[in-house]
Amino acid sequence: MPAASAPRRAAAGGALSIGQVLARLSPEFPALTASKLRFLEVQGIVTPTRTASGYRKFTGDDVERLRLALTLQRDHYLPLARIREFMAAVDAGRAPATPAAVPPSITPAARRYRRNELLAAAAAAPQLLNDAVSTGLIPGADTYDEQALAVLRALVALERHGIEPRHMRGLRQAAEREVALIETALAPLLRRTDANARGRAGELAPELAARLAEVRTVFVRNAIDRLVR
Repeated sequence: MPAASAPRRAAAGGALSIGQVLARLSPEFPALTASKLRFLEVQGIVTPTRTASGYRKFTGDDVERLRLALTLQRDHYLPLARIREFMAAVDAGRAPATPAAVPPSITPAARRYRRNELLAAAAAAPQLLNDAVSTGLIPGADTYDEQALAVLRALVALERHGIEPRHMRGLRQAAEREVALIETALAPLLRRTDANARGRAGELAPELAARLAEVRTVFVRNAIDRLVR
């Protein structure tokens, strides 16, 4: 029987528990777990209703949305952010093309820079890079990544205004305190060893960092406003 008839079958049989959903999808996705289904709910892929006792109840449409999301993950290697975008377009009545599969094995390798290449790309003096490494702003290495290039370029611009790497120690320490705060917030997930918990922590950490950055930006902007008044 075609997959398109699944919602009707589910609707006819009433709402489904998480165990029933797992039973329906496990033949296609053997690694699927109840934790994974709850994770997809948190990520906004589905929004099951809740009974008075708090139990999740899924519709046939929910099952099909989960099947689509899991298929896009497995066959097209898409991150959940892309999957949400695709589903939002479908929900809005558009007919987006199914995203092309991009296997991780064929994604281009990240660019690495030798020391002389890094200095040339950032238009930096050798001593500036030495100072950045000695103060811990850039890790010492034989080759450097794009993040090191971005930091060195920023240091070049700051140096023109008399701000040197040694002045950045406080910023680095503040960043480490922010990371410690995020680690504390994610401790319940980080203590778990299952892949779903680690995946959830990996998605939440950048979100928390972004929120902290927003608060920090407001503090800096308010301080600058007071400075230039």
